[in-house]
Amino acid sequence: MGGGGERMPGQFLGGWGNLGSQPQKGVTTYGLAQNRQRPLAGTAHAAVFNVWRRFSNQVLYFAPPLIIAYSALQWAIDRNHYLNSKPGRQEFGEE
Repeated sequence: MGGGGERMPGQFLGGWGNLGSQPQKGVTTYGLAQNRQRPLAGTAHAAVFNVWRRFSNQVLYFAPPLIIAYSALQWAIDRNHYLNSKPGRQEFGEE
């Protein structure tokens, strides 16, 4: 496998990607100068619209339970305040 001649015990085969085989032909490599690269080009714009898209797709799954839970909690708080008030104790108290 690989080629490159006979191997002797302890002979260095080469680093990863260059294990003593013949170089490949027909492989084209392209490069771009470091001062011409823009790795974060358009990131802020894409992030805003991606967050909005994901939020709008999920809002109907979490908003109704939140609204129902908040309404139930508000009703319970108001009911507790009424039951612990003077008119509530007169209506429901067994004094």
